[in-house]
Amino acid sequence: MLPEEIIIAPIVTEKSNNKLQEGKYTFKVNKKATKVEIAKAVEKLFEVKVLKVNTMNVNGKKKRVGYHVGKTSDWKKAIVTIDTNPGEATYLAKGGKETKATKKFKDSIDEFMGA
Repeated sequence: MLPEEIIIAPIVTEKSNNKLQEGKYTFKVNKKATKVEIAKAVEKLFEVKVLKVNTMNVNGKKKRVGYHVGKTSDWKKAIVTIDTNPGEATYLAKGGKETKATKKFKDSIDEFMGA
């Protein structure tokens, strides 16, 4: 699956806006997507470092229009925690030499609020 197919839309509510300060962003995602796929999609689309992904299945609600009774569709929600203080990561390469990661990460998702 492509990252654009995994992340469907951001969820903007009062509760999700309060969690932005902690680096937690809420998305509506594809029902078949796994946590690993969601993390890779968010990292690729928004250029941030994902620390943790929590997912939950949301059941649809029963709706009624006049005499007819129906149900809204079920969907999947993901709460993605990003690294708000990304620093240079060092790791051991071949030969025991320390190398620094050259990839730069953002500390927030600017596109989340439609900016």
